[in-house]
Amino acid sequence: MAATTTNICPVSNPSLSSNPKPTQKIPLSLLSKTLQKPSFFAQKPTLTCHTNRNHCSILSKNPLSDFFSSNQECPDEGSVDFDDDDKPREECGVVGIYGDTEASRLCYLALHALQHRGQEGAGIVAVNNNVLQSVTGVGLVSDVFSESKLDQLPGDMAIGHVRYSTAGSSMLKNVQPFVAGYRFGSVGVAHNGNLVNYKSLRAMLEDNGSIFNTSSDTEVVLHLIAISKVRPFFLRIVEACEQLEGAYSMVFVTEDKLVAVRDPFGFRPLVMGKRSNGAVVFASETCALDLIEATYEREVYPGEVLVVDKEGVQSLCLMPHREPKQCIFEHIYFALPNSVVFGRSVYESRRAFGEILATEASVECDVVIAVPDSGVVAALGYAAKAGVPFQQGLIRSHYVGRTFIEPSQKIRDFGVKLKLSPVRGVLEGKRVVVVDDSIVRGTTSSKIVRLLKESGAKEVHMRIASPPIIGSCYYGVDTPSSEELISNRMSSDEIRDFIGCDSLAFLPFDSLQKLLGKDSPDFCYACFSGNYPVKPREIKVKSIGDFVDDGLSGSIESIDGGWVQGLQHQSGDSD
Repeated sequence: MAATTTNICPVSNPSLSSNPKPTQKIPLSLLSKTLQKPSFFAQKPTLTCHTNRNHCSILSKNPLSDFFSSNQECPDEGSVDFDDDDKPREECGVVGIYGDTEASRLCYLALHALQHRGQEGAGIVAVNNNVLQSVTGVGLVSDVFSESKLDQLPGDMAIGHVRYSTAGSSMLKNVQPFVAGYRFGSVGVAHNGNLVNYKSLRAMLEDNGSIFNTSSDTEVVLHLIAISKVRPFFLRIVEACEQLEGAYSMVFVTEDKLVAVRDPFGFRPLVMGKRSNGAVVFASETCALDLIEATYEREVYPGEVLVVDKEGVQSLCLMPHREPKQCIFEHIYFALPNSVVFGRSVYESRRAFGEILATEASVECDVVIAVPDSGVVAALGYAAKAGVPFQQGLIRSHYVGRTFIEPSQKIRDFGVKLKLSPVRGVLEGKRVVVVDDSIVRGTTSSKIVRLLKESGAKEVHMRIASPPIIGSCYYGVDTPSSEELISNRMSSDEIRDFIGCDSLAFLPFDSLQKLLGKDSPDFCYACFSGNYPVKPREIKVKSIGDFVDDGLSGSIESIDGGWVQGLQHQSGDSD
């Protein structure tokens, strides 16, 4: 692959942390004429097969609906317990690789690195001899893929996806990447985010004859591509994306191209890297690049479309650039500490959050502990700034499966005790500061406080490394309805009393913005402020009482019945 990069819309400052400023959009009709080429796609025969919880397919030119077979069901899915940590959940992670003969295996490794972004399903689509071949399944990456499965995915180009469902139940037919055929060939897509106008787009497409088989908003993208009449292919993606509202970081694959695109607000992360052999890699986080020894090049910029083929990398800024609104929760909770997200070290961000808490909400204490694993780095920052030792007062079990048998005689706080074990020697007789990343419903926090006090802690002081969450997210994060968010219903003092701790302090919102400095306007704070960059509509959020008790009730099969219509009256103004 040639090493050159073509920029139709060059970026003024190509530093790692920069974002392109608004530029005049190139008319799609002009680009379509300028870049007109013969069809990329060769016609191939179709072969599909289904195996138990996994789905394998070889797909090509056919009507779009042919590739969403209704028999892709996952057996025994209703028997799996819904695991709810009383935390927001990221919807998924994506990866794309071009130009490496081990593309599918590298994709598999990268998905392992992104496993924290989704644990309900995984899939890989690889391209071999102009044929798109797919393996998807329900479960962890290690559950879905084996040596024999990866042997079915030869080729030097692949995309992959790990899923946590926020829209639709986690059935096999909803597991990405999706692959579909249309009159010019085949296309695969993996999507991270949520579309706020999904319902209206789907209704429009169905009125025009489209047939849907999944409940995922990603399927509308494929239908929009299929009905587009512009050429070449990546302009179909552009035309489809122009009709989307909300959050989307996506990777596409065709018979000869890998395409990456990010929405104009840049809600969800997407980075580009390169391996020593010249292979180009896209991933949701840099930790995936590190694992497969790819060098971090830069972010995919908001509103940018990157096309990779044998000619090199072509950058197209075809969508209007608004002020970026990157999800601040990537730095608070979602991303791994060893990742660089939005041009910032996640580790350094979380350590700074802890230092701010120690400065602005200090309390006399003997030991600082964390709620593992996401509270650890902030707790280290708090302890260092306060000059108090950090110790492991809670040990997390990493071997708790998604299904477990509850004892016949009810044990109080059973779910929390399975996951977190207190260390009495660290806690007994001590004044303890416990640092966590966030409080959502407060149910888990109250159980942790009780667990610490029952283990001998003299005092328990909660310090939360984020501001209070008062609003649901509509951009690819699974949060409860606003009525269920404890900070939307109670003051800090009321939450303190509800949780049962001796004191409670959140990261001050203005201190968070001050820490981000000149980059502060580039972040989305809707969950803290209730001000939404894109007006939330047509979106479902979890209803009160669903899946509250630490994974002890509710099944994946019943998720669809536990959603309510999202709020429609929120402001559409930016922060």
